[in-house]
Amino acid sequence: MTVEQIYTGCLAQGAYYIVSENEAAIIDPLRETKPYTDRLEKDEVKLKYIFETHFHADFVSGHVDLSKKTGAPIVYGPTANPDFEAIIAEDGQVFEIGKIKIKVLHTPGHTMESSTYLLIDENGKETAIFSGDTLFLGDVGRPDLAQKAASMTQEELAGILYDSLQNKIMPLADDITVYPAHGAGSACGKNMQKETVDTLGNQKKTNYALNQPNKESFVKEVLDGLSAPPKYFGMNVALNKGGYEDFDVILKKGSHPVSAQDFEAVAEDSGALILDTRNAADFQKGFVPNSINIGLQGDFAPWVGAMIYDVKQPLLLVTDLGLEEEAITRLARVGFDNVIGYLDGGFESWKNSGKEIDHVNRISAQTFSDEFKKDAKIIDVRNETEYAAEHVDEAYSRPLVDINEWAATLDKDEHFFLHCAGGYRSMIAASILNSRGIRNFSEIEGGFNAIKQTNVPKSNFVCQSKTLN
Repeated sequence: MTVEQIYTGCLAQGAYYIVSENEAAIIDPLRETKPYTDRLEKDEVKLKYIFETHFHADFVSGHVDLSKKTGAPIVYGPTANPDFEAIIAEDGQVFEIGKIKIKVLHTPGHTMESSTYLLIDENGKETAIFSGDTLFLGDVGRPDLAQKAASMTQEELAGILYDSLQNKIMPLADDITVYPAHGAGSACGKNMQKETVDTLGNQKKTNYALNQPNKESFVKEVLDGLSAPPKYFGMNVALNKGGYEDFDVILKKGSHPVSAQDFEAVAEDSGALILDTRNAADFQKGFVPNSINIGLQGDFAPWVGAMIYDVKQPLLLVTDLGLEEEAITRLARVGFDNVIGYLDGGFESWKNSGKEIDHVNRISAQTFSDEFKKDAKIIDVRNETEYAAEHVDEAYSRPLVDINEWAATLDKDEHFFLHCAGGYRSMIAASILNSRGIRNFSEIEGGFNAIKQTNVPKSNFVCQSKTLN
């Protein structure tokens, strides 16, 4: 028996590939199926089952395509009601793969169909759980995402999650390995550890959610401090539950080169948003007017979902040469299937065409320090916890995720400084503001990490009454 965690850092997502004898199972696969089918062929094994821990909100699973290509059935836990053929398992039902078994533990709370899969080895020993979004390392799945679908309050769902953990997970042996669906960086939890594998015994000791004295305390602590879920989550759930277009079709449609001469006309005729996936340093030196920059080498897909959130929005891409397919793939992972093409030859072709080039005013942290004045307007787009830990004195906390709200309050004629932690998020913000005609700002290269090395005054005091008006 072998168990392999296939971890995708940009999504903070773990899929699992399990083999026993000449049979395999895959749990929570990513959208693109070729890596799995290639691996099955290489290992000369047959995929017997595709297990889904729940209807995912933060990414589109590859279960539908993988089932079509391999003939393996999709398995969900109790109460799931997908729009495609699947095995809806009963609580406690056992599935055999080679000499091993996988037992379904229905663990509702994150969602009502959420299930944990218990791995039993060839000797009959319970060895691991694939806990989906029920149990993370350091946290548990947020119970607020399924309120509408379940017709329950988040408090009721949190209480159900408590019962699931106490009745199904806590009684298991301490030496069992925990394989969660996500790690640190995922929006599906608030307190996840950077590690991606642990023992259940250690989680019983260290996970705050498993150490609450009672249900009431659990509900309060689990719900405390939850940020609003990204707006694209509901659309991803719909795709995972209802099915989607074949990924190969999506890739072929998006892999359409558009010349620099035609690029603007195609964008205007289609209503496409121009998404520039180059890194922030290259983007600020020059870009196609009205482009939005979300760098491929950062947390690309989640930020696309958070900033654009309409998965049906037509997209035209500007990428580094050779990374067109990677960009289309990573967009499809979060349901953005409507890429209609990319700038042929990359930004260099645009520059060589003699067309208009736009820029963002980026300055160094030292220049910011030299220009800093007490009455300067400084906008910090990091999240609230980062800001609370330490921030530039008198800076405004305006998280990037809320840009649609706070951008509307800005005075276009008043200069301001803009920063995040390292420059990735502030360039996203800069490109969005720039596309809306808000251009009188200086974005700070290196963000707060660089600012900390200067003499700019910093404070831990959060003034709640401070506003942009």
